[in-house]
Amino acid sequence: MQVQAGRYRGRKIRHLPSRDIRPCSSRVKKSLFDTLSARIDFDGIDVLDLFAGFGSLGFESLSRGAGSVCFVEQNRPALETMKATAADIGVSSSVRFIMADVQAFLRRKEGAYDLVFCDPPYRWEEYELLIRAILDDGLLVSGGLLLMEHHASRDFSMSRGYLFHKDYGTTRVSFFTSEP
Repeated sequence: MQVQAGRYRGRKIRHLPSRDIRPCSSRVKKSLFDTLSARIDFDGIDVLDLFAGFGSLGFESLSRGAGSVCFVEQNRPALETMKATAADIGVSSSVRFIMADVQAFLRRKEGAYDLVFCDPPYRWEEYELLIRAILDDGLLVSGGLLLMEHHASRDFSMSRGYLFHKDYGTTRVSFFTSEP
């Protein structure tokens, strides 16, 4: 796993073997960032990476110009691995790590972000609640984007804020926005 583009291109993102964490594939990540780059300017934005795993999406955002990334992950070894990657790349001052269950983090209502990545386990059952919590509770700035990675069998086209989705085999990423 590595950063694909930007100032940290080619830098390794540390990871551990784990059945609990499903990293975003390089093909999906490239496509997502190509799509995002056509829609937003990464320069100085604030990013939230929920269910961060090893932080691949957050570190890619920093490489492309994001001002800060907040990583939320409840798996301690994964969190420690992300901290090591941040130190390796030299971005420790631009990141914040929160070890917490995502639902508990959302209840804190801490700040607002321009871009939110959300990659819950595919067996997750409360996607709609998660989407509503992010969009309704001020976690996303006006006009900001939420990207939800999930199994392709799930359809959120009738959900509030839905824009479009992209399919990658059995993986689907749905794009949402807050009301401007």
